[in-house]
Amino acid sequence: MAEHSRSNEVVFRLPRTPRSARRARALLHAMLGSWGVSQDTAADAELVLSELVTNALRVPVPSDRQVGVRIARSVGDGLLRLEVSDAGAGHPEVREPGDGETDGRGLFLVRSLAHRWGVERRAAGIGKTVYAELKAPDLMAEPEAREVAAVMVRVGQQVRVWGDWRAVLGIRNEQYAAGGPAVVLDLDEGPALRVHAAEPVLVREACQP
Repeated sequence: MAEHSRSNEVVFRLPRTPRSARRARALLHAMLGSWGVSQDTAADAELVLSELVTNALRVPVPSDRQVGVRIARSVGDGLLRLEVSDAGAGHPEVREPGDGETDGRGLFLVRSLAHRWGVERRAAGIGKTVYAELKAPDLMAEPEAREVAAVMVRVGQQVRVWGDWRAVLGIRNEQYAAGGPAVVLDLDEGPALRVHAAEPVLVREACQP
């Protein structure tokens, strides 16, 4: 479930369940679409993030330890950065599996697809962060009004709902009964808007007329 987002990054945590890799891919797919990333780059990024999350889920730690994910872009550098954090010790290493092996290809794929990758100790808390940076020269700067995943909406922006622009006064993160992440936007007029975290919404900065 998402924790916070800004225009150039989103940070969220995932439970240690098999569905978490799929949820991470869905949120990344929605974000990259709003950032104008090409389909080829998006496909590589989704594969890399899926492998990083899957590896983190396999780390032998208590089941209540969540997996942290950060997705960030640098428009000036044309780079997309994916970070996955877990509470486990050790330093993951790339294996080059043989032709008949079906496991152990995760970091091999990450190394093949990423511009650079590495492992860092977490600045706060225990564990490590595995990161990968991909070249994405088609990253776009934000237009005046744009469509973004609901998880990326920020307090102070305006969203287009019910045929009008409404200011976002507060944001809450919830979970659907079926298990998917939801975002609840408290608006300056009308009822709160509850949508799936990956659902696209039209936003603009509040200072625009």
